[in-house]
Amino acid sequence: MAAKKMTLEQSFENLDNIIGQLQGGELTLEESFKMYEEGMKLVKNCNDALDKVEKKLITIGKCED
Repeated sequence: MAAKKMTLEQSFENLDNIIGQLQGGELTLEESFKMYEEGMKLVKNCNDALDKVEKKLITIGKCED
């Protein structure tokens, strides 16, 4: 999932799906761990993307001053 470039919205949607699967209780421990790892990668990618946007907004704000 996280290997290809996704939009922030796609990442959030995938995270939501992973959370649903983990909460469903039908996964094995190994499957749950893999899903957790994938979710953590998505969270990191989302945080990185949001940080980039925040930096751009700060830069734009400084240019307007």
